[in-house]
Amino acid sequence: MSTPKSGEARPILTEGPIAKTLFFFSIPILLGNVLQTLNGSINAIWVGKLLGETALAATSNANLLMFFLISLIFGISMAAVILIGQNLGARRVAEAKEVVGTSVSFFTILSVITGALGILFSPVILDWLNTPPDAMAMADIYTRIMFAGVPFMFGFQLFMAVLRGAGDSRTPFYFLLLSCVLDVGLNPLLILGLGPFPKMGIAGSATATLIAQAVSFALLIAYVYARRYFLRLTRGEFHLLRMKWPIVRIMIRKGLPMGLNMVIVSLSNLLLLHLVNAYGSEATAAFGVSGQIMSYIQMPALAIGGAVTSMAAQNIGAGLWSRVSRVTWTGVGFNVLLTGALVIILYLLNREAVSLFLPEDGAAIALAMHINDLTLWSFILFGIFNVVAGVVRAAGAVMVPLAVTFVALMIVRIPLAAVLSDLYGFDAMWWSFPISFAAAAVLNLLYYWYGGWRKTELIRAMGESGAN
Repeated sequence: MSTPKSGEARPILTEGPIAKTLFFFSIPILLGNVLQTLNGSINAIWVGKLLGETALAATSNANLLMFFLISLIFGISMAAVILIGQNLGARRVAEAKEVVGTSVSFFTILSVITGALGILFSPVILDWLNTPPDAMAMADIYTRIMFAGVPFMFGFQLFMAVLRGAGDSRTPFYFLLLSCVLDVGLNPLLILGLGPFPKMGIAGSATATLIAQAVSFALLIAYVYARRYFLRLTRGEFHLLRMKWPIVRIMIRKGLPMGLNMVIVSLSNLLLLHLVNAYGSEATAAFGVSGQIMSYIQMPALAIGGAVTSMAAQNIGAGLWSRVSRVTWTGVGFNVLLTGALVIILYLLNREAVSLFLPEDGAAIALAMHINDLTLWSFILFGIFNVVAGVVRAAGAVMVPLAVTFVALMIVRIPLAAVLSDLYGFDAMWWSFPISFAAAAVLNLLYYWYGGWRKTELIRAMGESGAN
């Protein structure tokens, strides 16, 4: 997947062989997802090993709050990706720059307000989360610093989204790699005060994240202007930084449902954890380990889903509907191959995988292997519904995919898991995974084939103050 050169404004995802383009566009997104997961895991190890369990509990509460914010911002940034992609597909570069200008202003205002409110009301928020009393002081310090870095976090996410919407997934990966390396490297230095660095304890971990995101964000902006990237705003275009309210309304109306999609996924996992906790600490530990493995096995589907959204958006904007269809089924095929290969590997190395987290002589290892046996293959179905939903969202139709996620996870999975566990015990509740994923895949496919998502006129609404 070639990176756009200086001044290049062609919609590069509307050209060339679909399979090759989609593959090379999705790989940096996949690697970026792996990086972010590893970053969080390694930082948790630093905090837990260097500061103890109380400090780890403090960061866990703050990170739960940050995940909620990232979910909402992810949705809004994805709306910007779709708007930029459709406009570039229609060769409306000026309109794409309007989206960039409005997005920068909107994200700046939103991030400053969010950061300020978080710093002011951090103790109240942590109290709502029932933060353990012994972890409250450290959680407050950590959370305030994380909120101080919200403008950098929001800005970094936005600029990476802009580049992906333009068809460039490699540049965001490079700067995400830089951010992760800085974060992981600075954590022990600032926690312990090694060398010239001050000893900051729990504050050092949050400060490391803030510095990593601020530096990476600043360098990403510098790179965009040094390369004279075609979507940069030149001095004569700074008037585009004034917010155009039809664009803001589209980003909120289309972005919030995409963000809520992630919130529903998180909530369903919390409710499932509530059911698992009734079977004791060994069951909880087994579910935690399986959850770690699931987070990796779903990464190909998430990466391909994000790639097809950007690719389909440009082709929808260009009116290349036959190509959109080929993008869809190519994405589904890639998901089946990549996720399927990963599933086979993990089935062959099931005991070795769970043994990385659990002692060989404990009962939890057998429980974790059993969970994997019943659930891992179902992530092929998860990938199918995620890819199809990504194409539908690229047209601006976001409510039906949200409703499908809600039905599959909250109406099918959680009640079914509760009923199966009541009737047949711990072993049976895991059938709720393939059943709920199958329901989601069928519902999304039915909407893809028979729904009216192709009639969504998103970019036309940019110029209409009363757009619905």
